[in-house]
Amino acid sequence: MAHGYPCKVQPAAIFFDMDGTLVDTEHVWLEGEILTMSTLGGTWSEADQAVCLGGPLERVAEYMVAKSGTQTPSDVVGSRLIATMESLFRREDPSWQPGARELLRAAHSAGIPTALVSASWRTLMDAVTEAVVRECGFNPFTITVAGDEVSHSKPHPRPYWQAAAELGVDIEKCVVIEDSPTGVASGQASGAFVIAVPHIAPVPADPRTVVVSSLTEVTLDRISEWITPN
Repeated sequence: MAHGYPCKVQPAAIFFDMDGTLVDTEHVWLEGEILTMSTLGGTWSEADQAVCLGGPLERVAEYMVAKSGTQTPSDVVGSRLIATMESLFRREDPSWQPGARELLRAAHSAGIPTALVSASWRTLMDAVTEAVVRECGFNPFTITVAGDEVSHSKPHPRPYWQAAAELGVDIEKCVVIEDSPTGVASGQASGAFVIAVPHIAPVPADPRTVVVSSLTEVTLDRISEWITPN
């Protein structure tokens, strides 16, 4: 410490949510949800998507069952949605959210561990991760945690606790980047510092949460400023 000012600190790890945060997949999800609901004889709108934003899959499937009035079990509906989404994801590469690729590359260059932590199931994460690796030319993620690989999905903090445990880092020294109220709540409950990039629904306030309009506003230097104690 010099001249009485605290030294800036780097996060122990940066955890990226996938859908809507790292890549713009919400339009793909909307298409998949519409297609899935059509097989149940029901309809789906952007308002329905907003209600289900951030998952988990079980909640989305149960919502679809209730809205459509189908007799199809929710686990069958969930499997149908996953199969539809995997097909759509592999049909086209998802688009990066503004600033996401640059921040991910910066973290990788700085040697900061990164994790992709999503409520999406492994098959969908793999489809997106493969596209990301193709574009980057390398795998930018130290680890990935899928929604079907944890005992409790978001908004429970378990996914972020698991990511921190796998990396061997203190969750309170990590940064979570999320876009949905469900994901932000998960990050906040985990004890991590949260950067929220809301675009469909507002997120819960918290002293350890910074809200930005785009990841173009986020750099490693700004992250250090936010997490360094005054």
